[in-house]
Amino acid sequence: MGNQQFDLVVRGGRVIDPETEFDAVADIGMAGGKIVSIGEGLPACEREIDATGLIVAPGFIDLHAHGQSIPADRMQAFDGVTTALELEVGALPVDRWYERQATNGRVLNYGTAAAWIFARKAVMIGLSLDGKLAPIELMGAGANDMRWSVDTATPAQTDEIVSMMRQGLEQGALGIGIPHGYAPGGGMKEMAAVCELAAAFDVPTYTHIPYMSNIDPKSSIEAYVRLIGLAGATGAHMHICHLNSTSLQDVERAAQLIAKAQAQGLPITTEAYPYGTGSTVLSAGFFMEPDYPERTGTGYRSIQVISTGQRFENREQLAQARAEKPDAIVLWHYLDPDNPHDDKLLDVSVMYPGGAIASDGIPWSSPDGSLYTGTEWPLGPDKTAHPRSSGTFTRFLRKWVAERKVVPLSEAIAKCTLIPARIVESCSEQFCRKGRLQEGCDADIVVFDLEKVYDRATFEEMHLPADGMVHVLVNGEPVIANGELVLDARPGRPILSDPR
Repeated sequence: MGNQQFDLVVRGGRVIDPETEFDAVADIGMAGGKIVSIGEGLPACEREIDATGLIVAPGFIDLHAHGQSIPADRMQAFDGVTTALELEVGALPVDRWYERQATNGRVLNYGTAAAWIFARKAVMIGLSLDGKLAPIELMGAGANDMRWSVDTATPAQTDEIVSMMRQGLEQGALGIGIPHGYAPGGGMKEMAAVCELAAAFDVPTYTHIPYMSNIDPKSSIEAYVRLIGLAGATGAHMHICHLNSTSLQDVERAAQLIAKAQAQGLPITTEAYPYGTGSTVLSAGFFMEPDYPERTGTGYRSIQVISTGQRFENREQLAQARAEKPDAIVLWHYLDPDNPHDDKLLDVSVMYPGGAIASDGIPWSSPDGSLYTGTEWPLGPDKTAHPRSSGTFTRFLRKWVAERKVVPLSEAIAKCTLIPARIVESCSEQFCRKGRLQEGCDADIVVFDLEKVYDRATFEEMHLPADGMVHVLVNGEPVIANGELVLDARPGRPILSDPR
């Protein structure tokens, strides 16, 4: 560096660190991808960012990002994300997934959990796991033989599944992804064995609860009680994915149960996204339950194929489309944004004390429904995903902080940074250096204008990147500079669990 003390200085912004509660106008000096100094009047540097009048915060950590590609990273960078993790579903084989990301290059930091559901598919129906398909594609595989979803594993099969999870953890997985709602046949003996493995490795499970219904038996509330029981019985850290969409109309009761379990010291955490519309693959089993409308409070028209816009009139239409393309990505409109009652339910999940914000962002698709992983920029209107793939964090900042003022800025930043970092830091000490603005921490930094932060993506125009992120740095390298994408930036680094 010669006489240069820093590689880059962010100067004169309102620096907010959610852990120390530092909140003051200051400069941040970086070198070698790390924050090396925070204070006033830092020495001049050849490369500087003028942050006067702007908020300077840690880069956002998305625990629930299914995109995992260059186009997904770019859109999430405009949303303030600097670390995107595939945890709810995960990947198998874990080592090949990391190799594939490194070969392709990444804009954002990345990591994965070990995929319980893919182990089930491999063990119970012989699905090949060669590392060539993306996790979202594997989610749609095996729809012609649903034993992996509905059958209870034998003791021998359970041992194989647990062995595959162990191998994934030994290869660096950041915990175990358990999208139980897609394989409700997973019995309690199997779940207990998987959770005991997670506890032994001191890593979380990232769980989509097995039932999504407001009617007993097999209600969402029954599922939450089961999950809480697993935490108590095995000691595993149970992280509950998307509190809003899995609870449906029972989110208030679900939140009460989680709060009571946490008050008793059980290792349970949760997350939510600020939308009343979810997304999944067309092969999701719960769509085909005979009493689906009664159990979920929605009709078949609430299911919409993203690539075509098709909605369904009845179960027969849905079954036909499912048989033709089981891996088609669909939207599920489970809350009405114009209904004040539904809006209140969304508040309960998004504002849950200590809960993280996470996008559940899905990959980008081409018009034929295939995954788009190219480098076109800007993305054309023919590329589809879900607005949350573009605007989750900016929507949260805009609606709950800037406009409604129901969440203080410092708390909102913590829900996007420090809280998710703490959820996963038992896996890897790298997370102790993320989600914070302190000397020695990684230089993952966002510089934004709170008055201009805006999620532009809609269900009609999903491809519009968010506004308001003026600068986004990943490991000290700009990926957004003066509001513009740095096209050739690939500073993202892998995050693996610490050796055990």
